[in-house]
Amino acid sequence: MTSSNATAQATIAAAQHLSQQVGAMRFVAPVTHVYNPLAYAWAAHETYLRRFAAPKKKIVFVGMNPGPFGMVQTGVPFGEVAAVRDWLGIIEPIEKPERENPKRPIEGFACSRSEVSGRRLWGLFAQRFGTADVFFQDHFVANYCPLALFDNGRNLTPDKLPAAEQAPLLAACDAHLRTLIDLLQPQWVIGIGAWAEARANVALAGLHGIRVGRILHPSPASPAANKGWAEEATRQLVELGIWKAS
Repeated sequence: MTSSNATAQATIAAAQHLSQQVGAMRFVAPVTHVYNPLAYAWAAHETYLRRFAAPKKKIVFVGMNPGPFGMVQTGVPFGEVAAVRDWLGIIEPIEKPERENPKRPIEGFACSRSEVSGRRLWGLFAQRFGTADVFFQDHFVANYCPLALFDNGRNLTPDKLPAAEQAPLLAACDAHLRTLIDLLQPQWVIGIGAWAEARANVALAGLHGIRVGRILHPSPASPAANKGWAEEATRQLVELGIWKAS
């Protein structure tokens, strides 16, 4: 087995372990539904890891948790359907969670809604690097937390959970992020947004040779992101010395 294959297999095993851990967790009101794409969308996530999780990355981007029209539908971080299907070249059968939220149905690759954050993120990478294979030579994209949490139709991010529910979830996600970074051996971990950067700083504290930074989150809920997100994210990466000015 080559080094790349061994790394991919190790990331797959780590993701399965995380899925089992968080899948056993229970959350009380206002959480009404919990989606774990590492379970019902595992086929696509495994394909993503097997194809792109190789060692010696330069930079690992880390997002917060799955979006309702992104990873929730496709099993891929920031997984806007068109980007995953057409640029990453991944299309797999997506099953249903045990308890489906009628306001957030799982349609998989048939989902017609576009995840704006994912469209912006993968769109920037496609514009700059051309092909996914070129991008993934030095880069990788992960989510810190694999769970999507809903209050009926409203998305609840992990930072909104009460402390007693946050603690075990964050502990599992911290441990998984450390494992992932140990396997991929990047120089940089870049939080996509301030919260992801903060969690990376906590999880990776004490690891030598790893630098942590952040870029603006591409969410349309952010006024700054709606004023030229790709240009701002590129500027931030150039200022960190990660990308060269084009």
